[in-house]
Amino acid sequence: MNHSELFLDPKQMKIYKTKKILFSVVLYSFLVAIALFIIVPFYYMLVTSLKTVGEINSDQFIFFPRSWMWENYSELFTNKNGTITSGISLLSMYKNTILVAILTTSGTIVTVVLSAFAFARLNFKGRELIFSVLLMTMMIPGEIYVITNYQTIGSLGWRNSYQALVLPFVTSVFYTFFLRQTFKQIPNELYLAAKVDGTTDFGYLLRVMIPIAKATIITIIILSMIGTWNAYVWPSLVTNDKGMYLVSNGLLEMFKGKVEQSGPDSILNVQMAGSTMITVPLLIVFIVLRKYIMSGVSRSGIKG
Repeated sequence: MNHSELFLDPKQMKIYKTKKILFSVVLYSFLVAIALFIIVPFYYMLVTSLKTVGEINSDQFIFFPRSWMWENYSELFTNKNGTITSGISLLSMYKNTILVAILTTSGTIVTVVLSAFAFARLNFKGRELIFSVLLMTMMIPGEIYVITNYQTIGSLGWRNSYQALVLPFVTSVFYTFFLRQTFKQIPNELYLAAKVDGTTDFGYLLRVMIPIAKATIITIIILSMIGTWNAYVWPSLVTNDKGMYLVSNGLLEMFKGKVEQSGPDSILNVQMAGSTMITVPLLIVFIVLRKYIMSGVSRSGIKG
């Protein structure tokens, strides 16, 4: 029984329980509506990827395919029916995306951990001012940086290269702020005790701070890799070589010239199969590692 219920008479108790039930009904109805809003498009993508062309052209929406067309997925790799006319390989896109994600995330972790440690523990002149300026840059839309980054990459001759896909994103002000909040929760007495024992700043970072902030660092790794996996605008600008496409921008190019969404020549089922192949790995990663994301977010939000 709730503590407040002890001081209510029967009439007030009835009103209170009625309001509580109504609130629960409204709350769960809202949550169910949000869940459906998210799940229905994914379900449509999944079932469409397993439909035949005839089922796609049907006037009625088919919730379950009558015949499961797993051939739509094998078509992405074998191109048996000539659906992919661009000569782009899905395996090549996967390889490029995984390599870029690993390189970008590795660089991000190095720069973010070192900068977050400096802003959280080291005392130097202008620390708070510099950090405030960095935070202010978060208010600038990311699209504005695209122009100058593109000019820089072009002047260096790095278009259609891994450097162009990786280097502009090997650091993040948000992740620095995110990790700094976790580092600041670690008692300063540990740092002072380590200094008395002769431990260097770098040694203290490796032996104490990183193990304690493991959940937050893993969260940053996951979010960074997801960001790389979903990136579209920048890879589309700096790559036009088929061998350098990532899964985000390469999927559209795979079916270039064959965009029939209906009719006997529709390839919507194969397109949806490609979208599913790109989406499912992210869902698996999130499901497997979601506890680290929740733990990292909760730890970073306790103390400013």
